[in-house]
Amino acid sequence: MVQFLYRKKQSNSDRLLVFLHLQTISLYELTLDKVEFRIKLLEIVTNSFSWAQWDAHHQCLFYIHHRKSSGHEENTTSQISNIPTLSAFQFHDDMPHETVLNVPLNLPEAKVSNTSDVLLNVYDDIPIPLRIRDCSLNILILMQSSGIVYICHYYFYQAISESSNLKIVSTNSNHSVNFAYSVTILHHGSMVHCSVPDITWNKAMDLKPLFVMLKDQHLLVYVSDLFAHVLDLGISHEPCCHFAISTPLIDNSFSNLVPIPGTTSEVLDLSNLDILETFISKNQLIQSFNDENTSLHNKLSILHYILMHLNDMEMIKEIVLTFAENITDVNNVQLIQEILVGSCYVSVSRHISSDAMDMLRLLPLTTTHSGSIINEKVNNYSVTLEQEMLCNPSVMLLTPRQRLIPFRSDVWIRLWGLLPNHILTNSQTSRFKHCTVVNKLTVSLVCYQPEALSRCCTPLSPGIPHIASTGTLAEVTNISRSNKLNIDPLPFNEIEASAASKQEHVISVNLREISLHLVKLGKSPMQVHVIAVRYVSSQAEISRILCSYLTQAAGIDTKRTERGFSLIDRLPKDQRYILFALLERYYVAVDNLAFPLPQGFTSFFAYLGYRVFPTSRFIDYVRVNVFQVNIDVMKAIMADLSDKGEDLRNKLNLLTLLPRSRIKRILNQWSHPVSLMIRSREHALNILSGISSMHSRTTVLPKGIRHGAGLTAFPSSERLSPLDTFLDLLTAKANLTEIDFSLLIEATITSTENFLNE
Repeated sequence: MVQFLYRKKQSNSDRLLVFLHLQTISLYELTLDKVEFRIKLLEIVTNSFSWAQWDAHHQCLFYIHHRKSSGHEENTTSQISNIPTLSAFQFHDDMPHETVLNVPLNLPEAKVSNTSDVLLNVYDDIPIPLRIRDCSLNILILMQSSGIVYICHYYFYQAISESSNLKIVSTNSNHSVNFAYSVTILHHGSMVHCSVPDITWNKAMDLKPLFVMLKDQHLLVYVSDLFAHVLDLGISHEPCCHFAISTPLIDNSFSNLVPIPGTTSEVLDLSNLDILETFISKNQLIQSFNDENTSLHNKLSILHYILMHLNDMEMIKEIVLTFAENITDVNNVQLIQEILVGSCYVSVSRHISSDAMDMLRLLPLTTTHSGSIINEKVNNYSVTLEQEMLCNPSVMLLTPRQRLIPFRSDVWIRLWGLLPNHILTNSQTSRFKHCTVVNKLTVSLVCYQPEALSRCCTPLSPGIPHIASTGTLAEVTNISRSNKLNIDPLPFNEIEASAASKQEHVISVNLREISLHLVKLGKSPMQVHVIAVRYVSSQAEISRILCSYLTQAAGIDTKRTERGFSLIDRLPKDQRYILFALLERYYVAVDNLAFPLPQGFTSFFAYLGYRVFPTSRFIDYVRVNVFQVNIDVMKAIMADLSDKGEDLRNKLNLLTLLPRSRIKRILNQWSHPVSLMIRSREHALNILSGISSMHSRTTVLPKGIRHGAGLTAFPSSERLSPLDTFLDLLTAKANLTEIDFSLLIEATITSTENFLNE
């Protein structure tokens, strides 16, 4: 192969490279004049190479050669082995070329090609990109001027003993082999490896994966009749969410398509020289997401792609609307969490200033774990995808100070600049974890009592704008409320009956923990407050949006004026259950991430559960803190249940599960003898315990009133009732102004009369 070096300046001489496979790569100079031309050998670039690729766009030569491994002692020369190494020469117009890259490779099929004559030594005529290669070494280098360098390699392998003959593999067409490919990502210092077992030999010989960039964030690996992998390998964040698509992407003949160097998303059809653009349509994403064989990780990665890289909330809404088709799927919780986390990250990234972009690597990105092994089932093939880190990739690259012209702006300087952001600092461990807030809330919510808080301590409480305008929580609320008109209204009124809501408490803890995390690890302390407020406000905003989507998934038109408890009462039984199942998954997802729920959701959800379950089961849910029975919910339940028999016992069971302050408010509004007796016992208990009851209704009765009808039902030998003795005991313990005599006497009479009537 002969390749001219493209020079920017005009001259009567030019340079060219001559490739002789497995022998040498030589640099020649060709001089042209009016009479004759002369060719002179300038340099032998390398004496031996097994593979080479020329990148004309960047004027870079990649080649694979073998060199002795380092780290061996001199007295053990017999154990020194030759390691396949990928090197890169960068050519210049006005100076000599220089070595900029040396990457050790793991080539499992290199040993096979040296010991077997079965693997065909055939050179494929693929002019783009310009490569010296045979069928035993399938490697492709993809580069971008931004500093992205991918080393793509595919091969076939099989566990064969030393005594077996490799000719069996090729002669038997039904023999199965394993297909695998790997992508080394230099700017991330990692490698993605994929393997597909049980591919017939004839089919494997026809497989020619297409490696092509999708924009600047993804690499598409398209294997005809098998799958299409979309690898998230861009520079915006660490590799984490890779997904497979089972539907065909390209209708043309696959074997004739090659990527065009220096471009993104474009391939060349060698059969007719047509330029095609590769892309993934929305229908393909939705179809792959809804495929019954799609794994949870694949669905999470598709959601990440739609949120982070397409920024299409309409597609997210379309996907969420399908949740009602399988309301019992427990994976819906993780899917909802991925939408919450990804949407918050995107919202902050859109409104962040350029001097605070480094803070993005500290914010949560996704719920998936990039280090785990991924097993997919695509088109009846078992696909295994795993990722591993390279050992100190910075030493494989020439530093800017070692260049011929230090800090010269080219692809290698940009690649070096990308290394610290993703390798030298561990971005995975530095990202904020929502479990930090969850752990804080687990402790703080034990002693959380909304009714005990005053309005002056709750700047988010409605009706106090002069206080709310001065707090950071108000900034969060103002930002989130500014977007409320962009979505359909929620099925409940976004108000809380108590002075302080749990939403405010969750927001404040999130705001504090995120601010502390950014202060500790961030490089822009002046932007900490702005980013933390923006992130927490995005939490509240996306929480509302997702709640609206799930309500619509249940078939409820939220634009109607009827909301709240009356909406629940009007719904049919089946639709009521679907709505509850969807909101239950939503509640679990939001609670496990410590995201704020919309105001009014807890009351709506609790009353919905009351209408879905039998009363006894509903009480069990309240007992394990699934439902939070606020004052408005309890009022509705008290009005719905009767005051007799089983309903009365259910009322009392519910009351025992409420906070004492909430019980007191309910009992004061419940006109029932049981309420009267409970309040009187509570009043007497407070006096006997030494707790002053200054808010009680005080009534001082004359002594003669104690001998009325019913009070002498249980006379003693001195003709004194037990109430006389009890009142004397209370007056000895407390002042007369602190005792509510009318309450105690009325409760005693009611209790006595009920007993006599029985």
